[in-house]
Amino acid sequence: MIEEEIRAELYRLRDEKYRDFQAKLIPTVTMIGVRTPALRTYAKRLLKRPDVGKFLNALPHESFDENQLHAFILSEMKDFDRCADGVEHFLPFVDNWATCDQLSPKVFGKHHAELLPMIQRWVGSGETYTVRFGIGMLMAHFLDADFDPVYPEWVTAVRSEEYYVNMMRAWYFATALAKQYYAVLPYLEQRRLDAWTHNKTIRKAVESFRITDEQKAYLKTLRIK
Repeated sequence: MIEEEIRAELYRLRDEKYRDFQAKLIPTVTMIGVRTPALRTYAKRLLKRPDVGKFLNALPHESFDENQLHAFILSEMKDFDRCADGVEHFLPFVDNWATCDQLSPKVFGKHHAELLPMIQRWVGSGETYTVRFGIGMLMAHFLDADFDPVYPEWVTAVRSEEYYVNMMRAWYFATALAKQYYAVLPYLEQRRLDAWTHNKTIRKAVESFRITDEQKAYLKTLRIK
């Protein structure tokens, strides 16, 4: 079976020192220890196989490395519908921030109209890594030419006690300040975010080279003490 073949190849590719290092960063998952470049290369090879769908349907996977491989396969797909269906199927099984953030399908950039309602649903799902992924996609694809002032409202409406959700919310607003400063500044001036996300947004924005010194000085005055 392809799942067993893939698992055997991952163990062949593993780097035990890298595994030990990664295990400290993400202690909640089973780690084989394959480095990211090797996983990306292997994913491109697997995508060409007619039976790759069997691996993509064999969820949940047993290891972090299999989930990473799954994310990289989806990220390389060129057919939007196939990719979107695959992402929808995979998201409920994403169980860590690294896999969530490295799931970044290139084809999404060419299909904003179809992607947007999916993002809105993900952001409102209430599932930690589905929400994080949705906000990440909103940040990646809708802060430039396709920006609309309604999109930050979606992120503001998220209410969560989850660190990985609120960190992504802060990341979104810090990036939005760099790209759409005057559109999102009122969210901080009016204190529309919870205090933790508000202050984390300012901290990340102040660390950004894309925000002017004058803007940084003003943002510092908006910190919640």
